Amino acid sequence: MKIEKDTAVTLQYRVADANGRLIEQSKDPMVYLHGGYDNTLPKIEEALDGHDVGYETTLHLQPEDAFGQRDESLVRVIPKSEFPPGVKVGGQLEGRTDDGQPRVFHVMKIKGPEVHLDGNHPLAGKALRFTLKVTGVRAATAEEIAHRHVHGEHGHHH
Repeated sequence: MKIEKDTAVTLQYRVADANGRLIEQSKDPMVYLHGGYDNTLPKIEEALDGHDVGYETTLHLQPEDAFGQRDESLVRVIPKSEFPPGVKVGGQLEGRTDDGQPRVFHVMKIKGPEVHLDGNHPLAGKALRFTLKVTGVRAATAEEIAHRHVHGEHGHHH
């Protein structure tokens, strides 16, 4: 079966920086709903469209085609006194951007009475190399299409 709109695609992947240093590698396969559902990067969908099981490719993506450029307005320094006890580096907190939009902020460091937060994706601003291997393609179910994501093993669980 070819990868096309409304197919569930199973991938093994590796993500490296522009110099080839490994950032992340799949332990479990990634499964996504193909066809513009924002389940993966558009350039990944574009590269896989029309291919089938066994297809392998390496994509070199600039920041604007991966996780975007860094936005320094999403960096915050907040007094530690405004956080509940137990705030830790590496934690994630939901907050709001300057224009009031909800956003996940990552706790980057805690320095004395200050907590440093970053609302950018951790890979924002980086050119990345994605190595992909298609290990499965199947027709998505009507429920998956309605919910806009894959269900079941390695997919979304409700």
